[in-house]
Amino acid sequence: MSEINKVVLAYSGGLDTSVIVKWLQQEYQCEVVTFTADIGQGEELEPARKKAEAMGIQQIFIEDLREEFVRDYVFPMFRANPLYEGEYLLGTSIARPLISKRMVEIARETGADAIAHGATGKGNDQVRFELGAYALSPSVKVIAPWREWDLTSRDRLLKYCADHNIPVEKKRGKKSPYSMDANLLHISYEGDVLENPANEPEEDMWQWTVSPESAPDEATYIDLEYDRGDPVSINGERLSPAELLYELNKTAGAHGIGRVDIVENRYVGMKSRGCYETPGGTILLKAHRAIESITLDRELAHLKDDLMPRYVSLIYNGYWWSPEREAIQALIDQSQKFVCGRVRLKLYKGNVIVVGRESDNSLFDEEIATFEDDAGSYDQRDAEGFIKLNALRMRIAAKKNR
Repeated sequence: MSEINKVVLAYSGGLDTSVIVKWLQQEYQCEVVTFTADIGQGEELEPARKKAEAMGIQQIFIEDLREEFVRDYVFPMFRANPLYEGEYLLGTSIARPLISKRMVEIARETGADAIAHGATGKGNDQVRFELGAYALSPSVKVIAPWREWDLTSRDRLLKYCADHNIPVEKKRGKKSPYSMDANLLHISYEGDVLENPANEPEEDMWQWTVSPESAPDEATYIDLEYDRGDPVSINGERLSPAELLYELNKTAGAHGIGRVDIVENRYVGMKSRGCYETPGGTILLKAHRAIESITLDRELAHLKDDLMPRYVSLIYNGYWWSPEREAIQALIDQSQKFVCGRVRLKLYKGNVIVVGRESDNSLFDEEIATFEDDAGSYDQRDAEGFIKLNALRMRIAAKKNR
């Protein structure tokens, strides 16, 4: 690490990463390149440029990655119907591979010796950033200040800023007490009262969704069209991936859809309580399962369901660029060849209700499934032999046991 001359820092412009800039300059005596990614967090990013310039940064990268994020990361993940531990839609997890990729690319472009991030030594993000970086650039050097310095509290960080003339933004009004992360897929909340899992979240914490109790008394219907497993239009209007997710977030949030409050198992070993708002993603999960229900073969659908927990654990734990994730992804993508059609959804007070689905590739045969006269398309007498053959092993075992 003593030979580092230039480092690429994942930079938000906030307190932590502003301190990291100065700390890297002092501790490593190196040039710092800042990289700020716009993945739909909804914040003005130009202030980050001004802060970086004020700290003497010569190479500043601020990039709009919203379309790439949704197209190449969110949508492929949702083809798998992802849920970590039955509830979490992986909003933070899926953003890290893209950021790692661009950090490594920028390091190559600028001739940097290392990359740096502001993730703490307690969380999952340090693992995700670094596994991704090593997978894409095996010899890359990684600096994680939170694992090295003694600035382990906000007060110490603020004192460091005062001692080194680092500008700290002083916002008027109440500052959020939560540790938050946002992108086009979700916004997360940790810390403060949430650290006790017995405490109910405060209503004014939520930013993207109204409470279900306050949602409109009239339902909204939307039609979502799919092509090869990905949504392409809302109510007949074709949209880009980022535009589509943005519109779903607005519509679902207005109906109180997408809140979850969970205690999850972090990869580093501890349990962590977090609250998440994923309004558009909640719709995507429900709608995708609906269109698959009529277009996927039974055994293929069940195989996907068997693989899903393994797949989402790989993403949650930071293995997006691993060969096993890519192999599972290839199977998932192949399964989506005929997942095309339309899903009609009813949004009402926190609920996403599927009320219709149709596809030119539908495997649903009404003549066979009907309770009315099936005109000989299905011979019900065949079921007798089917049942006896499937019961054979259990009948033999039952006789032996007696």
